[in-house]
Amino acid sequence: MSQAAARGAAEAAARRSYGKLVAWLAGRARDIAAAEDALADAFATALAVWPDRGVPDSPEAWLLTAARRNLSKRVRHAGVRKAAEPALALLSAERAEDPAGPLPDRRLELLFVCAHPAIDPAAHTPLMLQTVLGLDAASIASAFLVSPAAMGQRLSRAKAKIRDARIAFARPAPEDIRPRLEAVLEAIYAAYTAGLDEWLGGDTRRGDLAGEALFLGRLLADALPDEPEPSGLLSLMLHVEARRAARRDAAGAYVPLDAQDVARWDRAAIVEAEAALGRAARAGRPGRFQTEAAIQSFHVARRVGAAADWSALDALYEALFALAPTMAAAVGRAAARLNAGDFAGAIVLLDALPDAREAYQPYWAVRAAALDAAGDRAGARAAYTRAAGLSGDPAVRATLLARL
Repeated sequence: MSQAAARGAAEAAARRSYGKLVAWLAGRARDIAAAEDALADAFATALAVWPDRGVPDSPEAWLLTAARRNLSKRVRHAGVRKAAEPALALLSAERAEDPAGPLPDRRLELLFVCAHPAIDPAAHTPLMLQTVLGLDAASIASAFLVSPAAMGQRLSRAKAKIRDARIAFARPAPEDIRPRLEAVLEAIYAAYTAGLDEWLGGDTRRGDLAGEALFLGRLLADALPDEPEPSGLLSLMLHVEARRAARRDAAGAYVPLDAQDVARWDRAAIVEAEAALGRAARAGRPGRFQTEAAIQSFHVARRVGAAADWSALDALYEALFALAPTMAAAVGRAAARLNAGDFAGAIVLLDALPDAREAYQPYWAVRAAALDAAGDRAGARAAYTRAAGLSGDPAVRATLLARL
């Protein structure tokens, strides 16, 4: 077998199973960094031996066995034998327990470990994105507007805290779940949006990251049926996912929601999204993700023929801003005003936003449309130019420049 074929098989295994393997290994060693290092060495060994021996029937099981062996060696040579004894005991007791079938998915446990209150809250989401979903530190740093070196240090400190504090790798007690839940939801949604952006931009190097996030969203909603926000998040992601194929035309050009062909929407995903939103609503505890899902549901209903009650949409955005006073919520409310024909009201809302708006691309796109509707051609041209310059999606940029 060629080196290229072996590398391809290893990369495919990483896309499928990296998060599951790290979660399983870290749960045994109580040390995320050690688990990652052991798995990295296993992949390096695979690249060295698979070209000669061929890819094993179960690359995942092969990598798990190799990583566990590496992990045992690392723990034994850690320098402090007594501190390593609990992990050694676990590894020894489970040596014969490698799963014959699919690897048990313990990523939810690892998500809640990463959201432990003993860890710096600023590290919660980045840590989950790296350890559970396999994003590299440079990509995470870019999303959080910090340098890769600073993000690397933040992640290293968080992993050391988990190891040194001996945080249990287990599902938290019911009373401990809710304080950690928001961070877990944020990480899953961040992974979904990152995966969707990559897919729309034609980057498939990390596989279907959005699909992985959806899987974890379903897993979390099933695991916590009495918590409404996981179902709200699942509904939100499914509504967005349902329209994925319709966001580009046959030539690859961006298609805004109002121009999308509803026949290309995934009806099964919409039905599942509405069912999840209904489950969440029955709990009577509104939250951010439920409200965002309700906004998506409004737009879906409007596009398939339901009467558009713009005051209801405005109320949803008001509720969203009260729950999560973000720039996205504020700009979304202005867009709702614009859709209702109140372009003057939209401009007033946009003018009231803080200076952080200057680097926020959706702000300029909505402002451009509002100024255009108000007849301010010069202002609209400047705003369209700014929105296009801030867009990271070439197809969206092309659409904005065409409007310009």
